[in-house]
Amino acid sequence: MKQFAVIGLGNFGYYLATHLYDKGNDVLAIDKNQNLVQKIKDNVTQAVIADSTDLQTIKSLSIPEMDAVVVCIGNDLSASIHTTLNLKDVGVRKVYAKAISEPHGRILRKVGAQEILFPEKDLAINLAERLHNPSLLDYLPFFEGYSIIELKPKESFIQKELRDLDLINKYGVQVIAIKEIASGKVAMIPTGKYVLKGDEVMILLGPNDGLELLRQKEK
Repeated sequence: MKQFAVIGLGNFGYYLATHLYDKGNDVLAIDKNQNLVQKIKDNVTQAVIADSTDLQTIKSLSIPEMDAVVVCIGNDLSASIHTTLNLKDVGVRKVYAKAISEPHGRILRKVGAQEILFPEKDLAINLAERLHNPSLLDYLPFFEGYSIIELKPKESFIQKELRDLDLINKYGVQVIAIKEIASGKVAMIPTGKYVLKGDEVMILLGPNDGLELLRQKEK
């Protein structure tokens, strides 16, 4: 069982903490707002009313033993930054932090957050990508310049083997999985002999420019 702490119990923090708990993890939920703590207390392992900007409070909560801590404080930039700094000061190994702007994110990274989360930005980009490309079912940033997308096979792909499509050489794009729509069955890392039948979704990993070129040229 993994152990996580979620600090800041607004909508993002609430859903993150409860979902982690539903997955069987040990979750400590923290907020200085009593009402938010009361709301979540039955849906996590432990819920605590605490001020995470106070270093002594952080030290008292056994947080350094956690597998990861997620700082979900958004609008209060000072509290977000101080909390992240406190977590690093007590030796937390992995700190994820929510940011509301690029400058906020840069500061959080400088004080020690391993990963910066932009929930609204990521959701907006995901929706924009799907609106721009109706055949695109999902979009996930991977790391800078690369993404993972779900894409329905083009008409020109049907009844062809993956090796004949040669996506890796044409676009630098790798097919990492294929999911059958009806059954939900997933073929992980399919071989070049896999024949697309048309009732699947391709899960692709590649550079953003290659993925865009694939979407445009294979219509």
